[in-house]
Amino acid sequence: MNAPETVFDLDFPQAHGAAVCRARLRAQPEDFQVEELLPDDFAFTGSGEHLCLLIRKRGENTRWVARQLAAGADVAELDVGYCGLKDRRALTTQWFSVSTAATTAPDLGALDAEVLELRRHQTKLRRGEHAGNRFLIRLRDVEGERTAIEQRLAVIAQGVPNYFGAQRFGIDGGNLPAADRLLQSFGSQRDARQSGRHSNRRKSKGRPPSARIGDDPRNGIFLSAARSWLFNLVLAERVRTGCWRHPLDGEAIPEGPLWGRGRPVAVAAVAALEQKVLGAWQHWLHALEHVGLTQERRPLVLVPRAFNWSWEDTDLVLGFELDKGAFATAVLLELVAAEVPEAADRCAILPPSHEGIRE
Repeated sequence: MNAPETVFDLDFPQAHGAAVCRARLRAQPEDFQVEELLPDDFAFTGSGEHLCLLIRKRGENTRWVARQLAAGADVAELDVGYCGLKDRRALTTQWFSVSTAATTAPDLGALDAEVLELRRHQTKLRRGEHAGNRFLIRLRDVEGERTAIEQRLAVIAQGVPNYFGAQRFGIDGGNLPAADRLLQSFGSQRDARQSGRHSNRRKSKGRPPSARIGDDPRNGIFLSAARSWLFNLVLAERVRTGCWRHPLDGEAIPEGPLWGRGRPVAVAAVAALEQKVLGAWQHWLHALEHVGLTQERRPLVLVPRAFNWSWEDTDLVLGFELDKGAFATAVLLELVAAEVPEAADRCAILPPSHEGIRE
């Protein structure tokens, strides 16, 4: 009989209390605008084998646009580069690179997208090469006391918990059960190898399980979800205990683990807290240490830059910038219980606070 599947609750605690308003989010793509920001010291070389395109896309998936660029330029999909994945249910602007001698943009077919700028560059754009993203978000038909909302916005400007957003965990959190199965399988393979009973040794041609896990690109998504889940668990505990904003003994700034191989960085009170929170996840920790991932740390506090807001009748318009890897939903979680149309991605829905709306 199989063990029951682990239940993953994505309703992480808010730091500043229950949401102070309700609103509609992503009623249309223009309500959630994302503009990719390149580093200040980044400059296109002006020549080279890569044609770089600044593309504004509406309701289109980043990977799908990359595939269409590859098809239009008659190159392999690996010859198309981009810095990061953007929300599908949004109006997003980001750079792509295509390894091609062409001087004009490839045909984008029926995509709802337009090319804003063309540049040439010597190298392919790489994941994580951008500095961050600028957001312009419209919350429609806001219900709540305006004074309380603006007071909460002033608090949010000082920082929010740096949670990984629900997008990281897939539609309805489906990446997490998949990650659990993957890591459980890896652990079983590793145990069998260590005991000399690994029946697939010949089939694997001597490669370690970590190499076979890396053969399927989908596994990278699941491993990323697993690390993000463990980080969120640690951050949630520090939010519950009120110690997420300030360093504990043994750390310079408040940080949480992105688990992988390497000597543990956390010491003293931080190490004790993380060991307590992650004690039930030892099988994940052990597996993540042997799949080619390096241990890292991620800040617990997310401070939105250039944070501003304005009212347009009953709509609230928010503007802010976040570093790469940060989620706008972490900011919204501290403000609003949002209703998202069924047409929007289910993984983008903000969970309504179980405490209700504070008046």
